Amino acid sequence: MESDDEISQPITLADDGFDLLVERNDLMVVDCWAPWCGPCMMMAPIIEELAQEYAGRVIFGKLNTDENPATTERFGIMGIPTFLFLQGGTEVERIVGAVPKQEIRNVLDRILEPT
Repeated sequence: MESDDEISQPITLADDGFDLLVERNDLMVVDCWAPWCGPCMMMAPIIEELAQEYAGRVIFGKLNTDENPATTERFGIMGIPTFLFLQGGTEVERIVGAVPKQEIRNVLDRILEPT
């Protein structure tokens, strides 16, 4: 198993254990998706690329909304794909819909920027 600072692929998230995983990571992007969602499938390779680019700084996770209704409901996910930006388990930003890679990069860079 890779240590947190080497994770360069999105990890699979589920209702069970979700809080533990997101709270122990400084910054996590959760891709809320479903297998029948065309825009979600379109975004999947972009999320994989970003996971590699931001390895060591950001953990990317994928949450299948069909299989994980409790977390989906808790975050009020109404449309997919939805990208949740979580710091220590707290949502700090959200993007809904298929967007250009640069838009996600912009949010990440703003969050990661030293204050």
